[in-house]
Amino acid sequence: MVTITFVEGNGTEHTVESPEGQNLMELATANSIPGIDGDCGGNCACATCHLYVPDDLAAQITEEERDMLSIADNVTDSSRLGCQIQVTEALDGLKVSIPDFQH
Repeated sequence: MVTITFVEGNGTEHTVESPEGQNLMELATANSIPGIDGDCGGNCACATCHLYVPDDLAAQITEEERDMLSIADNVTDSSRLGCQIQVTEALDGLKVSIPDFQH
């Protein structure tokens, strides 16, 4: 199992475990993480799974993701869509932050 920590804007941390193969949006919604809605179901067609990630993951952003993030609030260089990040053993211990506002 892979351990991922989601950090709300107010600092509240939610640490959850996941098997490999899920994406971060699926993991967050399955565990009722506040602030991650996943309205499009993981199709990179909304920005309601916007996360702030470490630099190495931020550098892996796709053009499709970048286009979708153009409709999101508070986008930074560390912004990614959770639906586009697959859970792998390499992410064990990852900590990501949730923007204060997703819509």
